[in-house]
Amino acid sequence: MWQDVEPGFSGAVDIHLRASTAGSGEIVVRGSVESDLRWECRRCLAPVEERFAPEVTMVFLPSDTPGLHEEDEARVFDARAAELDLSESVREEVILAIDPYVVCDPECKGLCPRCGTNRNVETCDCTTVGADPRWEVLRALKEE
Repeated sequence: MWQDVEPGFSGAVDIHLRASTAGSGEIVVRGSVESDLRWECRRCLAPVEERFAPEVTMVFLPSDTPGLHEEDEARVFDARAAELDLSESVREEVILAIDPYVVCDPECKGLCPRCGTNRNVETCDCTTVGADPRWEVLRALKEE
């Protein structure tokens, strides 16, 4: 279920869900998914591990709901079925809850774009390249 999910989980994934039926036939599933995630800092590529525990709420409509079309993006369940498979829905909720832009520290200086030196650890002798000349026209408009 968790193959190809980035970032990776560094421990067990604990899923705590409670399902209830609504008066109009929907099934409402609420709960949490908890685990530790391993990321790479988006600035310096250092490993980052954090606790991940999003709250999830999912609503499933009966497949015989009037006006429901196949192209609708609603979660649907077979009203005659004895079980409700939540695996894909939970996986989707987890993937959408993961922050894709994690940094190891808000003050992270990142890697030097020229030589790749981690600027949090050491400094390099690379010089900053001047502004891209393609932006000069816009810069001139701004100065007017």
